Amino acid sequence: MRKLQFVFMTLAVLCFAVPVFADGGTAVASLVPIGAGIAMGLAAGLCGMGQGRAVASAAEAVARNPGTRPAIFLFLVLGLAFIESLTLFTMVIVFVKM
Repeated sequence: MRKLQFVFMTLAVLCFAVPVFADGGTAVASLVPIGAGIAMGLAAGLCGMGQGRAVASAAEAVARNPGTRPAIFLFLVLGLAFIESLTLFTMVIVFVKM
């Protein structure tokens, strides 16, 4: 929890520090590449954590009841495909915006 609080505080400081570097007479710099990088990093990291938790839960379920392996495997593969599609959708959005 402490690390997550640190990450959000760092992001808040970075977001609110942008006006400090603003230049009155020039055009606004595009922050799309920075936002795209942050979005892709968050999507990949959080989807990776979700996949790890799903696989861990499936392994624990099979260890408790080996007879349900085919059903658990089917839902595990389906769930992992849905989780991975979130990262791919984010990547597509990043490429469209860039």
